[in-house]
Amino acid sequence: MLNDIQIGRYLPGDSFLHRMDPRVKIVLLFFFLLLIFFVENAAGFAVLGVCVAALMLCSQVPLTMQLRSVRPILWIVLFTFAVHLFMTPGTEAFRLGIFTATWEGAERGAYIGLRLILLILLSTLLTLTTSPLRLTDGLEALLSPLRRVGVPVHELAMMMTIALRFVPTLLEELDRIMKAQKARGVDFEHGNIMRRLRAVVPVLVPLFLSAFRRADELALAMEARCYRGGEGRTQMKELRVERLDYAAIAVFVLGAAAICVVNLGGVHLAP
Repeated sequence: MLNDIQIGRYLPGDSFLHRMDPRVKIVLLFFFLLLIFFVENAAGFAVLGVCVAALMLCSQVPLTMQLRSVRPILWIVLFTFAVHLFMTPGTEAFRLGIFTATWEGAERGAYIGLRLILLILLSTLLTLTTSPLRLTDGLEALLSPLRRVGVPVHELAMMMTIALRFVPTLLEELDRIMKAQKARGVDFEHGNIMRRLRAVVPVLVPLFLSAFRRADELALAMEARCYRGGEGRTQMKELRVERLDYAAIAVFVLGAAAICVVNLGGVHLAP
C-alpha cells in the first residue's frame, strides 16, 4: 500500500498538462479545490467527476497509477461516510443496533468522501505532470511578492518542493525496510495495537538514519554545484504564459460557471 501513494512523483510526458505553465496549474488547482467545496448536490459532483476524469485521461499518465493514489485513503473515506451516516439527524433509512442511519447522513457522507477522493486525484495529477524544477519555479514566482517583506521566497519554495519530492523516496525506503524486517520474522499484521506499535519501532530507526543520510547527500550535492540560495539567481528557462495556458484558463472559467449553475439547480440524494 505504501507504493500506492503517488503524490510527489513525476512522470515525464508531452500532454497539454505537462506543457502548461506551472504557475497556471497551481492557481487553477487552488480554485478547483475551492470549487469542490462549493458543490453541494449530486448534479454538481457528477459534472466535477466528468471534468476530473477528462483531465486524468488527457494527462497521458496511466490510469492505474492515478487511481492507486486513492487506495491509502479509502479507510478514511469509509470512516467519514460511516460517521456522517449514523450521526446526522434526519429521515431514517435503517437501524443498526442502537444506531440509526439517515438519508441525510448518507448524502453528506457521500459528498465528503467524494471531496476527499477528488482532492487526492487532483493534487496527485499536479505532481505527476510537473517536474520538481518547474514546480519550484512556479511556487517561487507565485510567492515573489513576499520578498518585499523579507521572506526568503526561493529557499521556501525549494524546501517545499524537496519535501514533496522526498515523500515517494522515503515511502519506497520504508517499504524496503519493512520487507527486510518481514524476511527476518517480524509480524506487522497480527496482534493487538501495542504489539503492532512495538513491531514498527525497529523500522523507524533505519528509516530516520536513511532520511538523514539522503538529506546530507543532497546538501553536499547542492554545495558541489555552488548553490548559494536565491540571491542573484537566474533561470535558464523563463516561465511564460502561452496561448495554451490562456485557453486552459478560459475553459476552467466556463467549466466553473457551468458547475455553479448546475450546483444551484441540481437535485439532492435524500428523499
